Amino acid sequence: MSAGIDLDDVCCDFGNFRAVDHVNVDIQPGEFFSFLGPSGCGKTTILRMISGFTEPTTGVIRIGGKDMKGQRPNQRPTALIFQNLALFPLMPIWENIAFGLEVRGVDRAKRRKRAEELLELVDLHGAADKMVSQLSGGQKQRVAIARALAVEPSVMLLDEPLSALDLKLRQHMRAELRTIQKRTGVTFIYITHDQGEALAMSDRVGVMSQGKLQQVATPREIYNTPANGFVASFVGENNILTGSVQNPGGGMASFVTPFGTFRARLGEAAAGQAVKLYIRPEHMTLSETAGTENSVPVTVGDVSFEGSFITVQGITENGTQLIAELRNDGSATVPAVGSKRSMTFDAARSAILPDGIKAGA
Repeated sequence: MSAGIDLDDVCCDFGNFRAVDHVNVDIQPGEFFSFLGPSGCGKTTILRMISGFTEPTTGVIRIGGKDMKGQRPNQRPTALIFQNLALFPLMPIWENIAFGLEVRGVDRAKRRKRAEELLELVDLHGAADKMVSQLSGGQKQRVAIARALAVEPSVMLLDEPLSALDLKLRQHMRAELRTIQKRTGVTFIYITHDQGEALAMSDRVGVMSQGKLQQVATPREIYNTPANGFVASFVGENNILTGSVQNPGGGMASFVTPFGTFRARLGEAAAGQAVKLYIRPEHMTLSETAGTENSVPVTVGDVSFEGSFITVQGITENGTQLIAELRNDGSATVPAVGSKRSMTFDAARSAILPDGIKAGA
């Protein structure tokens, strides 16, 4: 059975340093939820508080509706997978998986049966009697997951478990983790600084900075409608323009810059707060003639081939650099360095956002 997790105005202090600052989030039973953010943003501290290794300074953590205050890690319906996996090298794989059951007094035959069931679940059938040293990095990851599932947790906590793997294996294991989570229905809480992992696997993502939860939304919403400049910049690439807002209305506004005035979607900017204009490179189009709106004359400064797309750098009259990403599908005309072009973007696919991060409570 899976369980929901409720963080109600949770703070965590280490001396005078506030690692987690008034975090409120409701994670649903059976959800794959990721906390995403840079190192030091507080995401691992949240995981440690949910697992019981760290107590919140203030606020309440509930798992399955039950207040976890005073509950030790072994009293909580959670299982934690560490970054280093912590497998036992002198035990065969099935004993690694069944270790938690042995601690609970389950007899050997039942432990072995359960271990083999879990090996089937994680597609490692036939590996029961192998040693850890005989497995690849991805197989070790699956053994760690099987071991965590052996004790039938309601919540699985994963602290950057893929960070030590190479790119291809990380991409493969994203799909594996997602599949295992859907098969079991267990609530997964995943900690990562890798936006690709969070966007690819999660039902919802919580983006954090400086201990504060900046935005909680689906991956598509996080990417397409970021709440502020930090979220927009951390999740994906952006062209960022400085300027000032004019004529706001109907969710849109004009944005005045040194090289032109543009129309864009107006985010939820607090009164008097500095704002910037954010445009994704893939939403920039390139043409030989100027568009009717949101068009910027540029000189092509550099062209980079990056496999599935081609990056074109444009430089405006005042030296501002803009980036357009062209799909490498055969339809794009790649301009020569030094040529004159216009970069154009759709008002609805650009955003005027508060510059910076959400303030604490």
